Amino acid sequence: MNRSSKFLTIALSSILAFTMVLPTANADKLSDLEKQQQEAQQKQSELNAGIQQKASEISQNQTTLEKIIAKISELDSQIVETQDKIDVAQAEIDQTKVEIDELRKSIEELERKIAEREELLKERARAIQLSGGSVDYIDVLLGANSFVDFIDRFSAVNILIEADREIMREQAADKKLLAEQKAEVETKLAEQEATKAELVDLKNSLAAQKNEQAQLEEDLKAEQARLAKEKSTLEMEHNETADISASLEKQIASEQARLAEIARKAEAERLAKEAAARKAAAAAAAKATASTSKAPVQAVASSAPSTGGSTFILPASGRFTSGFGGRDIGVGAESHLGMDIANVPGTRISAAASGMVSYAGNMGGYGNVVILTHSINGRTHATVYAHMSSINVSVGQSVSQGQQVGGMGNTGRSTGTHLHFEIHVGPWNGSRSNAVNPAPYVR
Repeated sequence: MNRSSKFLTIALSSILAFTMVLPTANADKLSDLEKQQQEAQQKQSELNAGIQQKASEISQNQTTLEKIIAKISELDSQIVETQDKIDVAQAEIDQTKVEIDELRKSIEELERKIAEREELLKERARAIQLSGGSVDYIDVLLGANSFVDFIDRFSAVNILIEADREIMREQAADKKLLAEQKAEVETKLAEQEATKAELVDLKNSLAAQKNEQAQLEEDLKAEQARLAKEKSTLEMEHNETADISASLEKQIASEQARLAEIARKAEAERLAKEAAARKAAAAAAAKATASTSKAPVQAVASSAPSTGGSTFILPASGRFTSGFGGRDIGVGAESHLGMDIANVPGTRISAAASGMVSYAGNMGGYGNVVILTHSINGRTHATVYAHMSSINVSVGQSVSQGQQVGGMGNTGRSTGTHLHFEIHVGPWNGSRSNAVNPAPYVR
C-alpha cells in the first residue's frame, strides 16, 4: 500500500467512526415517543373492543327488550280477551239466575198442585178408612139390581179407578218434571260458575305473567342504561386516547424530521470530510509521484463505499411474491403498501440507503421491524423492513447503504418467510399515508 492509499484509508475510517457515534439522547426520545404511541394505540384498540362489546350487549338487550314488550302486548290482548269472556260468562250466569227465579215460580205452582193431589189422596184414604177398609169394587158390581144398574155401576167404577190412576200419573209426572227442572238449572248454573272461575284463574295467571315480564322489562331498561353509560365512558376514554395518540404522532413526526435533519447534516459533513480527505490524498499522491498523480487517486476513489446518492438498492435477494397495491391473501381485499421478497429464513436484509435507525423492535402486525430515516437530496424519506427473524441495529444508530439491518423471517401477520419492504416520501408517521410503490425507486 502506497502512502496516499494509506492516508486515505485512515481518513475514511476516521470519518466513518465519527458518523457511527451519534448522541443517543435523540434516539431515546424518539423511541420513548414511539413506545408511548404504541401503548396509546394498544389502549385505543382495547377501548374500541370494549365499545364494540358494549354495543353488542346493548343490541342483544334491545332485541330481548323488544321481545318482552311484544310479549306484554300479547298478554294485554289475552287479558282483554279473557275479561270479555268473563263478562259473557257473568251475563250468562245472570240470565240463568233470572231463569232460576222464573223456574222457582213454576216449581212453586207444581209444588202447589202436588200438595193438592196429596191432600186429595189423603181424603180418599180417610174415606176408605171410615168405610171400614178398602173399597171392594166387586161388591159394588154384584149389588146391582138389574143389568142396566150393573152397567151403570161398572161405568162408575171405571171412572173412579181411572180418576185415581190419572191423579197418580199426574203426580208422578209433575214430581219428575220438578226434579228434572231443578237438576237442569242447577247443572247449568254450576257449569257457568265453573267456566267463570276458570276464566278468572286464567286472567290472574296472565296478569302474573304480565307483571313478571314488566319486571324483566324494567331490569333490562336499567341494564341498557348501565351499558350505555359504560359505553359512553369508554368512548370518552377512546377519544382522549385518540387525542393523545394524535399528539404523540405529531411529536414523533417532529422528532423524526429533526433526526432526519441531523442525519442530513451528518451525511453532508461526512461527504465534505471525505472529499477533503480525497483531495488531501490526491495532493499527497501528486507530490510523491508527479508522473502518476491521477491514476492512484482514481483507483482509490473507486474503492470508497457507496453513499447511496438519490437511489435505493434492493434490500434483499429472493423472489417477488407481492407488489404494491390491492390484494387478497384470504382475509378479504386490502391495500398492500409495499413489496414482498421471499427467501429462506435468515436471508440478509440490507439498508436500502444510508440513514438513521428511528425504530427497531416488534410492532404488532409488522412483527420484528426496522424503520430507517433518510435524507436524500435534502428531502426526508423512510424505509420499513418488516417480519424479520432478527434485528442487527438499534434506535439512533447511523447505517450505511448495504449494511445489514436484520435477517428475513416470518414474524407478525405473515403467511411465510419474506421481507415486507416499504418506502415513504417523508417521515414514517404510523398512518402510512405517504407510502409509495418501491419498485421505481430501487435498483
